Amino acid sequence: MRKYDVSKIGNVMESEIAEIPAVFQTLLENPAQFSDLQNLLNKSSIQSVLVLARGTSDNAAHFLKYLIETKLGLPVGLTSPSSVTIYKTKLHFKNTLVVAISQSGQSTDLVEYAKAAQAAGALLIAMTNDDTSPLARGANFHISLLAGKELAVAATKSYAAQLLCSLLLVRAWAAEGSTPTSIISEAKRLVADETLVTNAVAAASRDGEIVVLGRGFSYPNAREAALKIQETSKISVQGLSIADYMHGPISALTSDTQVFILAPKKFPLGSLKDDLVKIRSNSPKIFWIGSGESALANEIVIDGADCENEIYASIVDSIALQRFALEFARKNGLDPDSPAGLSKVTLTI
Repeated sequence: MRKYDVSKIGNVMESEIAEIPAVFQTLLENPAQFSDLQNLLNKSSIQSVLVLARGTSDNAAHFLKYLIETKLGLPVGLTSPSSVTIYKTKLHFKNTLVVAISQSGQSTDLVEYAKAAQAAGALLIAMTNDDTSPLARGANFHISLLAGKELAVAATKSYAAQLLCSLLLVRAWAAEGSTPTSIISEAKRLVADETLVTNAVAAASRDGEIVVLGRGFSYPNAREAALKIQETSKISVQGLSIADYMHGPISALTSDTQVFILAPKKFPLGSLKDDLVKIRSNSPKIFWIGSGESALANEIVIDGADCENEIYASIVDSIALQRFALEFARKNGLDPDSPAGLSKVTLTI
């Protein structure tokens, strides 16, 4: 039984999370933009890829990076917009694809970098939720997120749409045919589960350090989960690769640390075995998002999507991390719809 009032706070964010299955269905039922994109990419001589993004979209950029590297074998980098906006660097982007990911498509530094990349010979694909935005209008090709207007400051359905659009982009490029229908059914299941995050929210505390860890396709969600908790509960949270965590930050781990491990179903859990021994030796409180197969009896599991592979599961598990951030903020009496000090569109330069 919830011990906090949910009648007035977070209702917009909650409703937008609930729309995610419909957004997924809309994207999968409108494949034309991806078949058109396939034709464009097949005619291009792309040798490398750069992804341009900020904030939540930057976390989706890491997902796209993993997809392109593992499915297409092309090198993928993440851009540094300040190299253009502050340092006025002359770019040389022949045979380079730049994918700009942005919910609003309006951030000044992204638009300026995108223009410079095109002038340097890059092919520019924009992925936004606004077909009329500067990024969308200036791109060689625009992928519409088809998520509908998003009102809550913390991005939810647009992030989930960015993950699925990233998958559909790479599937089109690689000429993979089958439709990932389990994404819709599992998204509906997670949205409908009213107790999905109840135990985790009850056990988690705003007073203790929170660390969110992922690896491979769950790493982008680890970054995004940390960001969502920071945005909505106004505390500092680390979102890291488990591999990076073991290379230094683990030294700060104590029995007061709350460790969230993102392990989508079908992820090779054996790769975490040695890391778990080291993490558990400090007796932190451990939460799992996705699979609970490796969880001990005293560890809390937020059950994730049961899809054909960890890529699909990672996309749907974005719902679970968003639901946790929402309910955790409510528990702490904070409004996740309009966190203090934040606005929906951030115009960095």
